Amino acid sequence: MCRTPFFPAFTDLPAAIPLFPLAGAVVLPGVQLPLNIFEPRYLRMVTDALASNHLIGLIQPTSETLLDEAPELHRIGCAGRITSYSETPDGRIILVLTGVCRFAILHELEQRNGYRRARVDWSPFAIDYQDDPRPIVDRPGFLRALRTYCSHNGIEVPWDDIDRLSDQDLVNLLCAHLPLSPEDKQALIESQQTAERAQLMRGLLEMESASNLRVAEHRH
Repeated sequence: MCRTPFFPAFTDLPAAIPLFPLAGAVVLPGVQLPLNIFEPRYLRMVTDALASNHLIGLIQPTSETLLDEAPELHRIGCAGRITSYSETPDGRIILVLTGVCRFAILHELEQRNGYRRARVDWSPFAIDYQDDPRPIVDRPGFLRALRTYCSHNGIEVPWDDIDRLSDQDLVNLLCAHLPLSPEDKQALIESQQTAERAQLMRGLLEMESASNLRVAEHRH
């Protein structure tokens, strides 16, 4: 996994980070995720992050409390670094968040400028700073499951680019960008190793493809 000189060393990751709760959105190390920021509290969060270490903790609310004013959060998320941004005339910020390292929330801190913050533990995810040597078990079978899923869901994929990706980068990219449910994305982000995450993802893809096939057969 390629890291630029702007990324912090693992030992330099901060003890506390701002939290950006967002259902259905995850980022993983090395993955770029575009975000459209418009709420005043999150505009302040981005401004504060740009004035310090550029890090934001992307984390999903639990589905049961999603509509609450202050929803409960899953314990595990992933911090990303703001690697590019632009301001729009109507007061939004369009940014790219590039995944750095996953974290576990230890406890939340007092809010700052209206946004949530937490003291976090990086230690369970030191693996995010390593190239995972464990490959996808049966990569051709994994890609067949992905092709079937994308075909059933009308998803266009640059297959030539995918063929050039490492197993680790491929699985992380798919976790962030496939239209999986928030619960499935959370299960994937909590999977420690690439091989484990790939096995879970293949199961999810095959399950949805089988479900789509049964629906199509029922219609006929």
